[in-house]
Amino acid sequence: MQKVWKVKEYNEEYIEYISKKYGISNILAKMLDFRGIDEQSIELYLNGSLKDLKDPFIIKDMDKFTKRVKQAIDNHEKICIYGDYDVDGITSIVVMYQFLTGLGAEVIYYLPDRLIEGYGINNNAIDEIAKQDVKLMITVDCGITAINEVEHAKSLGIDVLITDHHECAEKLPEAYAIVNTKQKDDNFKFKMHAGVGIAFKCITALSKVYGLDKESYLKYLDIVAIGTISDIVSLQDENRIISKYGLVEMKKTKNIGLKALLNLINFKAMDSFMVSFGLAPRINACGRMGNASVAVKLLLEKDEAKAKELALLLDGMNVKRQQIEKEIFDDAIKIIEEEKLYNKNSLVLYGESWHNGVIGIVASRLVNIYYKPVILLTKENGMIRGSGRCPMGFSLYDALSECSESLIQFGGHELAAGLTIEEGKIKEFSDRFEEVALKYSDILSEQVLDIDLELELKDLNVQILKDINTLKPCGQCNPAPLFLYRNLKVQAIRTIKDDKHLKFVLKDSNKLIDAVAFSQGNRRDEIKIGDKIDVVCSVDINTYNTPKTIELIIQDFKKSV
Repeated sequence: MQKVWKVKEYNEEYIEYISKKYGISNILAKMLDFRGIDEQSIELYLNGSLKDLKDPFIIKDMDKFTKRVKQAIDNHEKICIYGDYDVDGITSIVVMYQFLTGLGAEVIYYLPDRLIEGYGINNNAIDEIAKQDVKLMITVDCGITAINEVEHAKSLGIDVLITDHHECAEKLPEAYAIVNTKQKDDNFKFKMHAGVGIAFKCITALSKVYGLDKESYLKYLDIVAIGTISDIVSLQDENRIISKYGLVEMKKTKNIGLKALLNLINFKAMDSFMVSFGLAPRINACGRMGNASVAVKLLLEKDEAKAKELALLLDGMNVKRQQIEKEIFDDAIKIIEEEKLYNKNSLVLYGESWHNGVIGIVASRLVNIYYKPVILLTKENGMIRGSGRCPMGFSLYDALSECSESLIQFGGHELAAGLTIEEGKIKEFSDRFEEVALKYSDILSEQVLDIDLELELKDLNVQILKDINTLKPCGQCNPAPLFLYRNLKVQAIRTIKDDKHLKFVLKDSNKLIDAVAFSQGNRRDEIKIGDKIDVVCSVDINTYNTPKTIELIIQDFKKSV
């Protein structure tokens, strides 16, 4: 699909006003406006600190949560932390486990096997937990839909505290306490924490109950930042503060396992890109391949030699995951192209032998190519399980809600969700999902690249690099700024990394600049040396060069008119 380029138009009077009021450049003022940072939010965005994190007791049921945890510790009750097998769930377990054991609690943790148990709480797991004399179960990054499972736990004498960030249905589990800001009657204004962000608010509240200093919970910000950035939640408001200061904490981390992983990936820049493409895939890999406990063990490990072994094990799992991902991706592309499914408003694909732990990643890649909501399904233990992703503007959770009659269960966010279907209802679900997607046909008919500014290469100076850096850490709802540069002459062009990416040398007047177009190697024949092209790109510092150089990261390009 050809992308539509849309350059933002600004109210120049307002931009001038903001620029003067906050002592910032016009370009930075425009980039803030582009991200929806209004006048009331600019101060928090630019200068937000840990002091701006809101009181966790504003969150509904936080008081009940802390009282029950303290009761369990005082009475020497065994506590089980029940998590999810992705980065968010793993980091949530680590943070909650380390904090509670630091309080003297007797704690175990439980991670479901992705391939056998699937997502969320299940009764068989509860039975095993009950056998270990657990009296209190704390869920992290899951549990908000576990109505029957919570009842089962209660019948076995286990109180359940749910901490979660996923969307809430009309009916909620009858847990002892539910800490989830997305409850309708919750008064906490910011609603976009990751699961680990909610866990962080919980340990912050507990630290206040126990009269501990701020370091008792702030020291976990490195782990909290990993889960927050990896879960693709909004990086504004509290998440921006958590991520920003978490990355600072990461540079000096005392977590032995995290150190081992950082040394292994050896990224030169400690930023959100490093987390998303260096740490997250490796931490996720073990959960995707079946056993997420490896990542938990790594982040809890105290011995450097063992930590190094576990980090290498995760790296090997990630390589295996990449191989499986490529196979599924190739299969999916073949089905779409042969059956001309790209003409539909949605893509629902079934592969009986596809690996359930990997289909979510493949779905994301297909969304980037076809710009449609994508659901990939596979068979697992006699059930059809799936993972979905979608473009911005389409709510996957709401769409699945409209298809609920065809589903056994589902859950997730606007942009990502998981689901289970009876084997004989794939077509029924696919047809219904297509009907829902049709409502969004206008949104999905074209892929828009929203561009901050049109500039010239001569505008790339120290000030604009400072302005771009001010926006970091970048991510969901706080994207890296995109710029449009026109009439750049192609001085050199080649494919790199097995023809996967395109590498350019571009010229504007007398200024030369390197550029790379990731995952666009298939477009090599569109351009030849000497052509003039327009590019939409972000700007980055290539830290792998000595000395460091400015580089354009091309999102899209076309021949100049």
